[in-house]
Amino acid sequence: MAKLTKRFVEAVAPQSKGHVVWDDEFPGFGLRVYPSGKRSYIVQYRSRGRSRRYTIGLHGLWTPETARREAKALLGRAAHGGDPAEEREEERRALTIKQLCEQYIADMEAGLILGKGGRPKKETTIATDVGRLRRHIVPLLGTRRVRDIAKPDMNNLMKDIIAGNTRVTVKTEKLRGKAIVRGGAGTAIRTMGLLGGVFSYAVEAGIIEHNPTHGLRKPKYKVRDRRLSESEYRTLGDILRQGCRSNQLRIHADILRLIALTGCRRGEIVNLKWSAVDLEGSCLRLADSKEGATVRPVGLPVVEYLEKERPHRTGTYVFPGQDIDNAVGNFPQSWKKLFKDTPLWDVTPHVLRHSFASMANDLGFTEITIAALIGHAKGSVTSKYVHTLDSTLIMAADTVAGYVKALLEGAEFRRNTYTLDRQSRQSAIEQMLIESRPTSQHTARLHRA
Repeated sequence: MAKLTKRFVEAVAPQSKGHVVWDDEFPGFGLRVYPSGKRSYIVQYRSRGRSRRYTIGLHGLWTPETARREAKALLGRAAHGGDPAEEREEERRALTIKQLCEQYIADMEAGLILGKGGRPKKETTIATDVGRLRRHIVPLLGTRRVRDIAKPDMNNLMKDIIAGNTRVTVKTEKLRGKAIVRGGAGTAIRTMGLLGGVFSYAVEAGIIEHNPTHGLRKPKYKVRDRRLSESEYRTLGDILRQGCRSNQLRIHADILRLIALTGCRRGEIVNLKWSAVDLEGSCLRLADSKEGATVRPVGLPVVEYLEKERPHRTGTYVFPGQDIDNAVGNFPQSWKKLFKDTPLWDVTPHVLRHSFASMANDLGFTEITIAALIGHAKGSVTSKYVHTLDSTLIMAADTVAGYVKALLEGAEFRRNTYTLDRQSRQSAIEQMLIESRPTSQHTARLHRA
């Protein structure tokens, strides 16, 4: 034993098995000498009745004096009930953001992460969430420990995504598939919302105590309030008729037309199955919509279209792909192609859905009726309890769909119908519906409901 000084430490000769030299002035502080000649400073102490050894660091990076001061601090912590070796091991085992995200993904895919309405997330939602986690969050924060993340880190992450620092093009599992990751304000807002859910998951699991995204100020993003005017509906009708002349675009034009006539979500029409079509009940019984299982009333123009197409389309889906047992593909590319270089270049399926709801509002229908027409959560009609729809809902669907159909076919009114009072406007539309189909059939259909 000897006092550990720089001269002494560098003079100690290595042995075949390695050995420890203890400081004779400071019990518990020592020098470990490896057979290779490498030297490191250590402390040894007792904690909870067992002997523990802690490595301070290599000689060279640490001098005897700095290592001695560190040893005093460590032994002081041990004397007060701490365990520096165990604390270091816990630090090494601390979960990283990447590990937390992968754990979240595994539970999400197992149906253990609940989404809207307390239901397990749908496959499409899971795919979107996985993409955001692995393409935005993990590249920017993946190596950081979860316990070290604070609100300033969240602000910086959001700014990086807005700035497009995660911009990349990656190959997907699909044949010739690729994902173009651009970032931007909209992506940042949705990604931070998802990350908030991941941190809430971590709080519930006891990994952290507080969610660092709480109170985070997010930028305002453009509100999707675009709606079609009556003249734009007539333009849309021209575009869809032109699309129907193309064998490649006809089925996609029909999908857009049905979205315009029903106010349904894009996926609800693209993936619509014949088993969900109830022509007698004038509704679509959707088993797996965004709001869960719902019954969606549809108007006469939709019923007539489906009655006409049903004999000619076999298979599971109303809009089949090349394989009749699969839904049609490439819809996003096709509707963008249809609207490219037209006055409606900025129109999306969501705009058609929003326009349908706005038209129903113009016609004087109540908010709860409109919600039921478009399948919104606050007006959702569940298929578990409802087998037939109220005639009011069917009439509402008839009215809105009939009016939209008339506009798509180029109908014009004597004066701008937006200036008509609601009662006059609804009366005009009901008259138009009655004239478009024999009154007896229309009345019988309402009686059946």
